[in-house]
Amino acid sequence: MTDKVDFSGVRWGSVEWTNLCTLYLRAYESRSAQPVLGDQAAAEAVQRIDYDFARLHRKVQPSLYQFLVAARASKLDAWAAEFLDRHPNAAVLHLGCGLDTRYLRLRPPAGVQWFDVDVPQVIDLRRKLYDDTDGYRMIASSVTDAHWLDQVPADRPALIVAEGLLMYLTEAEVGDLLRRLLDRFEHGELLADLEAPWAPRLSKVFTKGIVKSGTRDGREFTECNPRLKLVEIAPIVDPAKIPSQPQRLFYRIVGAIPVIRNFDRLYRFRF
Repeated sequence: MTDKVDFSGVRWGSVEWTNLCTLYLRAYESRSAQPVLGDQAAAEAVQRIDYDFARLHRKVQPSLYQFLVAARASKLDAWAAEFLDRHPNAAVLHLGCGLDTRYLRLRPPAGVQWFDVDVPQVIDLRRKLYDDTDGYRMIASSVTDAHWLDQVPADRPALIVAEGLLMYLTEAEVGDLLRRLLDRFEHGELLADLEAPWAPRLSKVFTKGIVKSGTRDGREFTECNPRLKLVEIAPIVDPAKIPSQPQRLFYRIVGAIPVIRNFDRLYRFRF
């Protein structure tokens, strides 16, 4: 049996703890009778980790939030898989990767070069679970740093995935990051979830102002970056794919309310 990996040093409420919560929610959802995401790699990771998951379980309430997290990841996975089918030699930049297992879920073609990027303390945790391989590397850096991109080949189609990231950067930081990415690559796609423009104001009241930026419809991105074209906007959750009837009804009801439906959406850009 594989030895347990010690995560006891993960501080409650830290960035690493938030990543661990998301991993746990995906692992929990994988045990559903009809999973939306079915992230077996997340389930295997949780089995390997030595942590007080009973306490974490009580905090994150997976029965309420498992399908929300799974649905968001599932739609981004579907878009990513479409891109990799068309570009089996792509460079994938998974920004703010946390403890996500997207590389293992998608099993990209052998010609793909995949880079998981996050701050050093998060990558330190990832390295307890995973190793670099010929087609997969972890980069320990804030995405706002100007130098980490030097480690990524510029001569490939680029798939940039930013799940649960850009809203925590200021508008200036998002703008600088996008300029560096578009200057680096000739063509590719950007997949991201983005919150509404009033999300930062709401965050000041409820979450200590951790949300720094938002967008009404993605136009702020395309107007600042003429090469960037908006291809598709999708809801975080497609109620039809939720197996739980009460939650399916809940998401249909809240999805009918524009201010809630448009608070957090998935965006697909091409350049």
